[in-house]
Amino acid sequence: MNAEVKSEMDKVFGLILKQHRKDLNYTQADMAEKLGISEKYVSRVETGIGGISKETLAKYMNILGISPNVMYKEFIKNPKVQQEIEISESLSELSTEKLELILEIAKKLKDL
Repeated sequence: MNAEVKSEMDKVFGLILKQHRKDLNYTQADMAEKLGISEKYVSRVETGIGGISKETLAKYMNILGISPNVMYKEFIKNPKVQQEIEISESLSELSTEKLELILEIAKKLKDL
């Protein structure tokens, strides 16, 4: 991956992580403690400066409840995958009961 693409991804990831952190009313200090990293590194991640390791990204996503679809959506160009992301986003707004029903329907459709 070239440096320009990585830099753009780092900036997008940083914005998404920052927004979700704020949505949960976590401070950068809170995130640093939860992640086991410095507050300065949290700031650098959220501004897209210097990048983020895969391990730290996964930890962030787990703590903030962010799906991979949310993180990578902007970079996906494959129409089928874009459609799957759209479906996933719609499903994320449903109750557990409705999700269970959708899963049952999907299993039956798969068997057809």
